[in-house]
Amino acid sequence: MRRIFLLIFLSFVMAAAGLSAGVMTVEKFASMTKCGDPQISPDGTRVLFTVTVPDPEGNSNSTHIWIAPIGGGGAEQFTDCEGADLHPRWSPDGRSIAFVSTRGGASQIWLIAADGGEARRLTGISTGAHDPVWSPDGKSIAFYSFVDPACPDDDCNAKRMKEREADPVKARVIEHLLYRHWDTWKEGGRNHLFIADVETGKTRDLTAGRKGDFPTYPWGGSGEYCFSPDGGQICCVSKDPENEAVSTNTDLYLIELPGGGISRLTSSEAADESPAFSPDGRFLSYRAQSVPGFEADRWRLMLMDRKTGETREITANFDRWVQDYEWSPDSRKIYMSAGDDGHNALFSLEPAGGKMKKLVAKSNNGSIRVSPDGKTLVFERKSFDYPGSIWKMSSDGRGLGRLVDFNAETYKSLEINTAEELRYTGADGASIQAFLIKPPKFDPARKYPAIVMVHGGPQSAFIDSWYTNWNAQTFAAAGYVIFIPNFHGSDGFGQEFVNSISLDWGGKCYEDIMLGVDYLASLPFVDPEKIGAAGASFGGYMINWIEGHTDRFACLISMAGAFNIMSKYGVTEELWFPEWDFGGTPWTNREIYEKWSPHNFVADFKTPCMVVHGELDFRVPVGEGLQMFTALQRMGVPSKLLYFPDEGHWVLKPANNVFYYEQFIGWMDSYLK
Repeated sequence: MRRIFLLIFLSFVMAAAGLSAGVMTVEKFASMTKCGDPQISPDGTRVLFTVTVPDPEGNSNSTHIWIAPIGGGGAEQFTDCEGADLHPRWSPDGRSIAFVSTRGGASQIWLIAADGGEARRLTGISTGAHDPVWSPDGKSIAFYSFVDPACPDDDCNAKRMKEREADPVKARVIEHLLYRHWDTWKEGGRNHLFIADVETGKTRDLTAGRKGDFPTYPWGGSGEYCFSPDGGQICCVSKDPENEAVSTNTDLYLIELPGGGISRLTSSEAADESPAFSPDGRFLSYRAQSVPGFEADRWRLMLMDRKTGETREITANFDRWVQDYEWSPDSRKIYMSAGDDGHNALFSLEPAGGKMKKLVAKSNNGSIRVSPDGKTLVFERKSFDYPGSIWKMSSDGRGLGRLVDFNAETYKSLEINTAEELRYTGADGASIQAFLIKPPKFDPARKYPAIVMVHGGPQSAFIDSWYTNWNAQTFAAAGYVIFIPNFHGSDGFGQEFVNSISLDWGGKCYEDIMLGVDYLASLPFVDPEKIGAAGASFGGYMINWIEGHTDRFACLISMAGAFNIMSKYGVTEELWFPEWDFGGTPWTNREIYEKWSPHNFVADFKTPCMVVHGELDFRVPVGEGLQMFTALQRMGVPSKLLYFPDEGHWVLKPANNVFYYEQFIGWMDSYLK
């Protein structure tokens, strides 16, 4: 019945949207279905993927697994339950599918026949099971779970969890740094790598007794561990547990199976991650950085020859960050994505000779999968103009097209203006790339208000993508020209450009933004007196900085932004980040911290500003937003605080997200219209 209901719901949303032609409303944006995580069957005929349908009324999302013929045609829902089904993975023989499900409570791994039927639970571990990876012979599945490292077995973990829940005292006793991360308390736990027998369901902790996380916490996933082609080993990423809060050092470890020793493969003091064996077993590839302590160093692609022991970089002449990648079945090519001039482009690379070819230049492309015959690529794709869907093309870059799309009917009813790319001169004469999006029913004879969107990071970029909290088309549909600059510090424009923002947070990037405003104000269809600006994370910091350095904007919105760089150091979690970008600690390099801290310029605050913050934000803790709002109020500046007790660094729950967009647009409207 749930499957039928979901199909009816999707049909209703599509039909309703088709009946009312117009612009992108907040409600229409919130109803968009998201597709992701494509997986090609071993025979190359079908693709599994996940479909997420938002439920604003329930303030939750519904995620299930769907399946479609790789040659095109109708997609069908494959799983159906009250919880979420995700991370589907084909067995090597294509007869079974492993997936993670929350049906019945905690996340566990389930198995279902590839032809459908009832699923059976494989794991029942009290701490939950995540991200299954099949062994090459299909007899076992690797997964990870967050456990108490002092516990010898699952009974111990289950007992301690029940004791904590029953204890009326909820105090935490903390004796080391990185005691919480992103939006989760770590509680002394560790990620451990397990293996489960497919026939019996019996599980075994492969990393019992180890001090570090296997894979790394909290970002560990199936991209951080893999079986060797012969099934005799697993390569897994782990981090030095002694200096977690200040070190970016992660290494690759080799675990001998069935239960042998663990040896370290890499010894760099910087990050080594994302291992993958070549299908022929000759090589182990991985992503690496070379600068210890710098999380925004260039991500290189490395190749370790398992026969000779030689390791070399195969992207030495590629001044971009390698992101996700996958080997071709014949081990002769690697397909990868990389940030490139405001897009996530797709490339093919021949490891033997280093020959590289750009296959797809535009939009945000990732989660690449290669068909067993090596002739077809399937991947996720999204842009400023379109939400994520599953695409495919030939491995030579021809025949690009959507494989499945759940939002086509909705889009037929909308007027969407494609994001325009432009260049202007920024700080130090640099060429700054930016996107500009015009509102629907655009009239070049009119004067429109405009919003400048400032990206986070800071070593990041606003790439051509579909954003959950910063959806440019939704803002444009409210009647605004949207201007999105990729200032100094943005990735995808060369590592020197990325490096330029360290020790210079309010310098060249601020100048780039203001020169961009000059450009924006000069456009004949923009009202120069009605320009607002908004940003989150580093973008929120930059809004706080702007507040004390210019009255050029009519209004501002600061989300999850640092206000007092000095105090933030003591309450954030990843200390390597401020220590690199500000050249040390507040007591060893106080001058730089003070120089770039917005709190030192409160006396010059005067622009109306809305502050947005979540209680569960451990990256930029909520006190930063509260301090910013207090300063605005005490200075008599028109201001509003939008506080979410159940959100972290981003506003992710559907109903909260709708409310956030309504408040965002309402604040802009009150000062720009």
